[in-house]
Amino acid sequence: MDFTLIQKIVKLFEKSEIALMEVQEDNFKIKLSKTGKTAFVPAQLGAPAMVAPEVIQPGHLKPSKDVPEQVVKEEKITGLHEIRSPIVGTFYRAPAPDADPYVKVGDMVSAGTVLCLIEAMKLMNEIESDVSGKVVKILVDNAKPVEYNQPLFLIEKN
Repeated sequence: MDFTLIQKIVKLFEKSEIALMEVQEDNFKIKLSKTGKTAFVPAQLGAPAMVAPEVIQPGHLKPSKDVPEQVVKEEKITGLHEIRSPIVGTFYRAPAPDADPYVKVGDMVSAGTVLCLIEAMKLMNEIESDVSGKVVKILVDNAKPVEYNQPLFLIEKN
């Protein structure tokens, strides 16, 4: 299932008055709930579904309406821009275990520069910078799990 489609499904679910929803396509299943736990569940047709170890709380799927304002306030105070994770997955600094990292602290980046990979559902998703500037801090260790909307990098804008 395409990540863009997943995002659209989540947005529609958030706007609706539906409390529980399941979507299944081939060997992929998503279960969304506004009252309980929400999990991405891989499922084999004709076989019992197995819950993936990564469980997402409902609050992580929908960032608070205050989050963008908080980020803007923090930017004004610190002068730093946060790059946040758009998905739940595993953070990788380099394209391969033996390769150099995409960026290091002190590197200059421009909008569109690949900063890292996040592996989700066996897919490698490139995370790009949305601003130009200098990488001040990398907030996540290599090969560690990340949550939706978790800060990954601090960038000092040009």
